Amino acid sequence: MIVKIHPDNPSQRLIRLIVDCIKQGGVIVYPTDTVYALGCDIRQSRAVQRVAQIKGIKAEKANFSLICHDLSYISELTKPFSTSVYKAMKKALPGPYTFILNANSNVPKLFQSRKKTVGIRVPDNTIPREIVRELGNPIISTSVYDDDEILEYTTDPELIHEKYDSLVDIVVDGGFGDNQASTVIDCTGEELLVVREGKGTLDHIL
Repeated sequence: MIVKIHPDNPSQRLIRLIVDCIKQGGVIVYPTDTVYALGCDIRQSRAVQRVAQIKGIKAEKANFSLICHDLSYISELTKPFSTSVYKAMKKALPGPYTFILNANSNVPKLFQSRKKTVGIRVPDNTIPREIVRELGNPIISTSVYDDDEILEYTTDPELIHEKYDSLVDIVVDGGFGDNQASTVIDCTGEELLVVREGKGTLDHIL
């Protein structure tokens, strides 16, 4: 099933349709401010396993990031972090960045793993943030890759639908996606460390 939704002014009826699916353990493909991503409710363990299976990895070892609506929910998932980290996140988010933080005891339970860190995203895209707001807790985020040797990420939601229609419950069509992943910043040490340079500049953050 494909659900076309306006990227700037998403229909609340369609957002609720997507959220109802997620609440029932559904898996979706959805747009972010970078590439399209696979996702599900972090509290639905079977759905988490499904996402891992689609990616061909074990859920316990997967480095899934979590999409949050804003910074307010982050303390539910992470250990306390420094003022400098908070300031960097405040400057960068919403935006195309993933911040790796030390996970608190809630995260291993969610992933049924020994995860000590968690990637946090607040994308500059209304659709995933509205989904999370309506749901009331974060969703998983893991990039949709392409098998093409030239293109790493598929940007056309119609092509994504063709590939994933039988694997997921809903493909959310929010228009063409980007083909550049987020910039990943590790905040678990004494200094902020750029793990991957992707979309988004670093000058105003670090």
